[in-house]
Amino acid sequence: MRSKTTIELFRYWNTLRGERDLPRRDEIEPQEICALLPSLFILERQPSGDIRFRLAGTHVCALFGRELRGQPFGALWPPSEASEAVRVADQVMAQHSLAALSACGLTADGERLETELLLTPLGSPQGGSDRILGSLAPLSRPSWLHMTPLECLVAQGLEILDSRRGERAEVAEASHPADATRRREEIGRKVQHLRIFEGGRER
Repeated sequence: MRSKTTIELFRYWNTLRGERDLPRRDEIEPQEICALLPSLFILERQPSGDIRFRLAGTHVCALFGRELRGQPFGALWPPSEASEAVRVADQVMAQHSLAALSACGLTADGERLETELLLTPLGSPQGGSDRILGSLAPLSRPSWLHMTPLECLVAQGLEILDSRRGERAEVAEASHPADATRRREEIGRKVQHLRIFEGGRER
């Protein structure tokens, strides 16, 4: 996790769930994360099985130059990657896991923006899991940001943590990013064009 937004959302979600696999969606208190809200979104699985944006913060919508509410999550990705992105989101809900994705945002005129997404599962009052609280944060601030919209996100990496099997991840403030990168590369294994990182310990 490289973005401050990602780290703060993870910490909030992790504190809120306590000893459980995941928090309930009605436990989210917007005033407790007001500084994060522009960079947050909520995904919801529809009765049809589609995963769509229920809400999206102003910064997230500004990145793409359009309102994302009601749009399919897969619409943010190229056609060749849309089904895989949806599969990851479905896995987050079905397996109560967390997903941290690194992705490159592309504009129509060839500009590039490195971004980071975090997907965290939310439970319903009845105990099911059909929503995701997520964040999308740019890792740089180019002069064209929020003026030239992104056309799509291209996945570059994926980290999965299984909250049911694993100990809560310790989030470090990247004082030695090179060491962290080497460690991730040591334990990573390739799955298609994404890299999966095993997290946690067996109980």
